[in-house]
Amino acid sequence: MDQTYFRRGFGLKKDIEETLTADYASGVVDAFLRGGHALTAGPLTFRLAKEFGFCYGVDRAVEYAYETRAKFPGRPLALVGEIIHNPHVNARLQQMGVRFLQRGADGEFDFSGLTPDDVVIMPAFGVTIRDFERLKAVGCVLVDTTCGSVLNVWKRVESYARDGFTAVIHGKSYHEETKATASQVTKYPGGRYLVVYDMAEARLVCDFIEQGGDASALAARFAGKTSPEFDFAGDLERVGIANQTTMLAGESLAIAGEFGESMARRYGEAHRTEHFRSFDTICSATQERQDAVLALLEEPLDLMVVVGGYNSSNTCNLAAICAAKGVRTVHIEDADCIDVAAGSVRHQPIRSKVEETATGWLAGVRRVGLTAGASTPNNKIGETVVRICESAGVLEELRKTLTPGG
Repeated sequence: MDQTYFRRGFGLKKDIEETLTADYASGVVDAFLRGGHALTAGPLTFRLAKEFGFCYGVDRAVEYAYETRAKFPGRPLALVGEIIHNPHVNARLQQMGVRFLQRGADGEFDFSGLTPDDVVIMPAFGVTIRDFERLKAVGCVLVDTTCGSVLNVWKRVESYARDGFTAVIHGKSYHEETKATASQVTKYPGGRYLVVYDMAEARLVCDFIEQGGDASALAARFAGKTSPEFDFAGDLERVGIANQTTMLAGESLAIAGEFGESMARRYGEAHRTEHFRSFDTICSATQERQDAVLALLEEPLDLMVVVGGYNSSNTCNLAAICAAKGVRTVHIEDADCIDVAAGSVRHQPIRSKVEETATGWLAGVRRVGLTAGASTPNNKIGETVVRICESAGVLEELRKTLTPGG
């Protein structure tokens, strides 16, 4: 049995349970659950989506990181990138003595300081095949927290490469998960991949499949988003669709449909399956959170607040869904974005990477919807509700609601 690679935990959940509860539990969220996902504080009514916050894969990754610290208390502990896309969880791990390995100017993770004495955690997003082999060569202990849903996508992409299909991945080419997924094609000689960010990019590729055109222009457009020496003229004859697990489910399905129709138009309906494969690889947790927020938006709401890391793909997509439904939406990283004294909020606008500050954001608000990305712990949701109530001058009413018999 390999004692340098661990994937199934160390059986120390009871040893870390108290610490996890102290770090991430929330009495406010507990009150939501007791009250049917609703909470009232004076004139404010809060509604929490039925599915929110930490998913199974994130829970597992965080627990496994805590277990790793308990299992190897005296050894140096490192993490490849971030365990998940939440600044508070990552900061907590740093406080526990976990060293974060970063990418250098060349885009590669710097493993030069690692020795066989190190214990290295691989994040929920997974790592590329190249990085995995580099870590194995060091001889350090490896703790793999890669999410099971991500592993399912890897198997699909690997099967495409094995059978001579180019993997077309709906995702963000710079995202850790997409990088790791794309690397799976290298298990087979001639494995190819192409990453498309949205329907507009997918349509460019589909038009080329159907009509041909300037391959050099397309190559320039997708620079850094393909496998090396990608041949647009030849490598798009047979494609298989996959996706980053946290993308918008509806868009992923629509992109798959576009590619299927393009292949049918190019080669004939009878030959569609010879040139096209597709499987829905959006993870169930992502789908459930998107479905839950859509259900919540059927209720009358004055404001939708989405809590989670700005670099969290699934959180950003939840915010995009809310905004697309015409509900005023505020995506905040945490409660610290809310300035009670100034009556303002720092937030990240939809499809933006730059924070903005809004004043008077609670004027006329009575019904507030809430959701949180799959990497957002419960305590950050609870702190947000407290800060909103403080800003609205109803903190005392919230405390009465939270006090049994109050």
